[in-house]
Amino acid sequence: MTDLLTRAEYAAIAGEIDLPATPYIDGKFRRGSGPLMPTVNPATGEVLKEISTAGADDVDFAVLKAREAFDQGHWSRMHPAERKDILIRLCKLISRRRRELAVMESIDSGKPIRDCELIDIPETIHCIRWHAEAIDKIYDQTGPAGENAISLIVREPAGVVAAVLPWNFPLMMMAWKIGPALAAGCSVIVKPAEQTSLTALRVAELAHMAGVPRGVLQVLPGDGPSVGAALGLHQGVDMVSFTGSTETGRRFLRYAADSNMKKVVLECGGKNPAVVLSDAENLDHVAEHVVNGAFWNAGQNCSAVSRLIVHRDVKGPLMERIHARLRDWKTGDPLDPANHIGALVDAEHCGKVRSYLQEKGNGPYVSPVVMDAGPADAVMREEIFGPVLAVTAVATNDEAIALANDTDYGLTASVFTASTRRALRAARDIRAGTVTVNCYGEGDISTPFGGYKQSGFGGRDNGIHAHDQYTELKTIWVDLTDPADGDNIG
Repeated sequence: MTDLLTRAEYAAIAGEIDLPATPYIDGKFRRGSGPLMPTVNPATGEVLKEISTAGADDVDFAVLKAREAFDQGHWSRMHPAERKDILIRLCKLISRRRRELAVMESIDSGKPIRDCELIDIPETIHCIRWHAEAIDKIYDQTGPAGENAISLIVREPAGVVAAVLPWNFPLMMMAWKIGPALAAGCSVIVKPAEQTSLTALRVAELAHMAGVPRGVLQVLPGDGPSVGAALGLHQGVDMVSFTGSTETGRRFLRYAADSNMKKVVLECGGKNPAVVLSDAENLDHVAEHVVNGAFWNAGQNCSAVSRLIVHRDVKGPLMERIHARLRDWKTGDPLDPANHIGALVDAEHCGKVRSYLQEKGNGPYVSPVVMDAGPADAVMREEIFGPVLAVTAVATNDEAIALANDTDYGLTASVFTASTRRALRAARDIRAGTVTVNCYGEGDISTPFGGYKQSGFGGRDNGIHAHDQYTELKTIWVDLTDPADGDNIG
């Protein structure tokens, strides 16, 4: 486990980092043709760097270089074991620079340094390493073609992939996409969120140092209309993998329809329930998981527990424990490792979160809020993406499951009960991509992550399923009949 430093030590590291400030294209940093874009420390309002953004010409050039790299085969046709070795070297470089990357992530996004050090960096390394280790262990298939033919069902890399990232987990979401995409042999162009470009640029540099060929991993900072839309509409991009809002996800489906019908994988919003049934045991344990699920990363998490649906028989004692647990969750300076909740990502997002509350503050911090709400209230139905937990009581367990499903989303859910039968029945009945029992979580790197309904489309992150979505399936049919025998070919 990483030992945390003091606030002063983290601040000293922040003051010494030479922050990247230009797109990373074809193996080097290049000044972009777009306007300068300030990246701001959400906690202080300080402009960390004026980033040179990518323009239309840069997007075209990056796609050209990605296609050239793919067609040349230096990566796409490299022996799987060699690709594995290079990605493991990348993991080692990230590990060596882990403290620098953690500080960059914290000052760029407002995330607490303790989360960056203890969760984000280790999970980023683990994700890339897991997919690297899988590269030379995934077998293709043969079909039952009979005696006169052999059928081969093989995976081939999808081609040029655009990975469009969110701002809430910049490094982890980058790893979730580049890990399987690079493992599959694709060329990847990363479009980081406008608010959080720094660590993506650094990782691209480290990847090149590790041996990833020029053009195989590129990063284009910029805004959605200039870079995201351009990649979504580009005829030279074969696939888009997007994590972000449902509204923006819909745009990528339109971009695909209006261009080359590229593959699209979306991981979008959530309004995730924690369902506490009447027989839930150990309410201290329940409270710990509900609080963690609701307020980790200030609720800026698409799988956050934002709805607590609790049987009325246990609501009172559970709420006492939730409020007691919350006293340990301190809000403040992200570089202070004592704080569990940092700054929200920017002023616009702060305004959105506060619009659901009576709080009218102007600073970057929003303290955790727990409020009673009815099933039709906005806080129970809309994705707030902040530290807000809406609570509603129900009279029956069946009512709890019905209310859990009463949403446009279906990303994750949690069920707390002492009955194995009830747990499995609830897990089956709740329409969500991941359902955890007696805990909050998302599974792990080996389990697919994505959503039902408006929470997802086209595929899943994590696990072998993620490898599959960055590949195309090809059938190769080999006729074994001898033409001299006069057998029919068919």
